[in-house]
Amino acid sequence: MADIDVDRIDAIDVHTHVHRSVRTPATPGDGNEQMGEYFGIGTMQRYTVPELAAYYRERNMACVTFTVDDLKPDGEDPGPDSFEIAELAAEHSDVVIPFASVHPARGQAGARLARRLVTEYGVRGFKFHPNTQGFYPNDHMAYPIYEVIAEHGLVALFHTGQTGVGAGSRGGGGIRLKYSNPLHVDDVAVDFPDMDIILAHPSFPWQDEALSIATHKPRVYIDLSGWSPKYFPPQLVQYANSLLRNKVLFGSDFPVITPERWIRDFERLEIKPEVRPLIMKDNAARLFGLDDRKSKRPDEGH
Repeated sequence: MADIDVDRIDAIDVHTHVHRSVRTPATPGDGNEQMGEYFGIGTMQRYTVPELAAYYRERNMACVTFTVDDLKPDGEDPGPDSFEIAELAAEHSDVVIPFASVHPARGQAGARLARRLVTEYGVRGFKFHPNTQGFYPNDHMAYPIYEVIAEHGLVALFHTGQTGVGAGSRGGGGIRLKYSNPLHVDDVAVDFPDMDIILAHPSFPWQDEALSIATHKPRVYIDLSGWSPKYFPPQLVQYANSLLRNKVLFGSDFPVITPERWIRDFERLEIKPEVRPLIMKDNAARLFGLDDRKSKRPDEGH
């Protein structure tokens, strides 16, 4: 359980990445040029969990963080695995909420892995990236993992919409965008009605589908990461101000977008004053059970 004092922080960023293991020494120019070019930031720097914690602690924020399990053989990926993230997050539980990632193709072995990450390492949710993992969210091969998530009352977060991974490279780096249509997650919300789900990012080009699902399914949320708010489509702003005011979450997609940049652009958005704190902190605090005063579900009391 995270030791986050909700009253002492200003925001909860529900979407950050760590790309470097503490076992991998930093080197000059250590970063991802392709992703940095896509997001217009130069080279995307790689952070460890302790570095991420220090960054968010300095800014008086908490964050959810994770990696993506892409089935690379051990030793081939210099990034941290979910076990390292969870172990280090426990040392920085005042600001870091650990999510895990288990590739659905791992099947029953993946479900056992997920259960261990929950019961022994205390992860609070799981990240899925249908594009890079190459699966439709409603593929039943993923259901054993969803069963573990639902059983323990945790959160499943799905990348939706276009991705910067492979963008601009030959054939898009082999990444197929079709997997990230949020309508495939609608089936998951039906089959696991008591599991909380986050649709990550403005779901271009399927924004309306995401809004429809989030208004129809009571346990589906939307995070606003991966885009500067100045590019949000009008219907997303409209729903965030009204029907989905209790189900929209601040997320940056750090390090490709910093929370400072995101918040600066968000302040210029026509969001109602009473809605801003819901998006920046209160909705996430309720979702993750960080504040008993915010424990009522968003579909209650209407």
